[in-house]
Amino acid sequence: MKRWIAWALSGAMLLSLASCGKTQTSAESTTLTGKANGFGGVVTATVTTQDGKITSVTFDGPDETPAVGGQALETLAAAMTETGSVDVDLVAGATITSTAAVAAVNNALDPEAYPYEEPAEKDDTKTLEGADLYHGLGIVSTGRQGPGTDDQDVPVYSFNTVAVQALFDGDGKIVALNVDQLEVSTPNYDGASMPNFAGYPGKGGYNVDEDHDGKVDGVLEPTDETFLSEISSWKTKRERGTDYQLGSGTWSDEMNAYEQFFVGMTVDEVEAWFASSCSDSNGRPLKITDKSSEEDKAKFDALSQEEQDALVDLTSSATMSLQDSHGDILSALRAAYDARKPIDVSADQIAGMGLGFVSNGRQGPGSDDQDVPVYSMNMVFAATLLDANDKMLDVYVDQVEVATPNYDGDGMPHFSGWPGQEAYNADENHDAVVDGTITPTDESFLEEVSSWQTKRERGDGYKLGSGTWAEEMDAYQDFFAGKTIDEVEAWFASSCSDSNGRPLKITDKSSEEDKAKYDALSQEEQDVLVDLTSSATISLQDAHGDILSALAKSCENARATA
Repeated sequence: MKRWIAWALSGAMLLSLASCGKTQTSAESTTLTGKANGFGGVVTATVTTQDGKITSVTFDGPDETPAVGGQALETLAAAMTETGSVDVDLVAGATITSTAAVAAVNNALDPEAYPYEEPAEKDDTKTLEGADLYHGLGIVSTGRQGPGTDDQDVPVYSFNTVAVQALFDGDGKIVALNVDQLEVSTPNYDGASMPNFAGYPGKGGYNVDEDHDGKVDGVLEPTDETFLSEISSWKTKRERGTDYQLGSGTWSDEMNAYEQFFVGMTVDEVEAWFASSCSDSNGRPLKITDKSSEEDKAKFDALSQEEQDALVDLTSSATMSLQDSHGDILSALRAAYDARKPIDVSADQIAGMGLGFVSNGRQGPGSDDQDVPVYSMNMVFAATLLDANDKMLDVYVDQVEVATPNYDGDGMPHFSGWPGQEAYNADENHDAVVDGTITPTDESFLEEVSSWQTKRERGDGYKLGSGTWAEEMDAYQDFFAGKTIDEVEAWFASSCSDSNGRPLKITDKSSEEDKAKYDALSQEEQDVLVDLTSSATISLQDAHGDILSALAKSCENARATA
């Protein structure tokens, strides 16, 4: 497991710490302990006094943000030790943690005057453990114009696809979150590590800034080969890692802070918090400076002191927007809630949750009636819940497939290219006859991207041989439950066709290779295949989408529970 997540249970578990204690070390020196509630959980103070004066202070705040709250605790401990007093300045940007540190010391020195009160909102842990759990996956896409243009005045564009994996309890409260995002731009964007897309083969190139110095180096002319290689190289913002730095750390660091902040809230409560505590102009949490607008200052002043303190602490770790042209994280969270499904799993069974992404291009199928090729982009998102033995307790898969507008399939999302590129043939009534062309404009670009639907969202409009895409994928998800990814990959190698990635379903038209592979299976394995292929026949790994690799990535990326 690669990363760690903050569970709603962790803060409450700390509440079982021993009550404030006192240890006599000498006639003059006394060591006492006290505690208070911080930003992430309990802060414990160990205070040594001599002749009534503080001589040493140490803090333990395991759930405070290390780079912010953790550093604040070290600063305050040193200040109190140096001055011999609890009366010290709070650390800016860590108000809640600082206030908790002072309260914990006061609780140690005089527990009757400064009693510790367990927070009522943390007492719902037992309810969570016994409540129903729901697993959700939401995907939302938006287009972006800019930032600006290159040094030849050619505009920069990008599209952003946000994926949110979420666990909800029976009351709709967020138990855990896992958010990632794909941002893909025109190749003239000067940011290093940004995934690029130059457009479709045969429809004009796009300016490229290869060394990311803000100067165009030439024109990137898409070919069939570069089209496929570009798409297969796309990385999400988490996968870009330390290459993607923001004001308060990496994109992942900031998103982790948001994920922890939202645990215990319903989606309605998150949306209400966003409305009251984020800027109407840019979707960022309010962080008031001399340059802040009067509207933002007024909004901040309308908050309670507690709400202001929470914002100050949050914005020391997370400042990026939750809803703007860079990505609509807030709507993706709502989509995850709307798409949630009940799972027969208890909280204590879940050791980790993972989100995996894989993209690939597709040439075809074929060409339109004017011999203009059809192309598509496929983005697969797989979300998994794992037990302590890395077995998948639950699987949730969805996919965005986007084609050139000359594809004749009804319901298929389209991308006509970047504004300024050549027009692309369009089959508007899906009768396999081209009706005209679509010339991308700024308006049509934004409209196309925002209208992209996942294969699940396409619902009954996306029929396959054994039902809808969603129904077939549900059958696979049920089949994968209880298996490790190694077991799934071994099953795929033995029980799926090498030519198309589909589960073996032998007919008179089957190849000799598939028949031989099927015959090598045991009777039990053949029976399992017959049952599975009555409900699921789509490929798990082909040009339509690499579901198997996305599933493997979700397990590889899983964040373990503490």
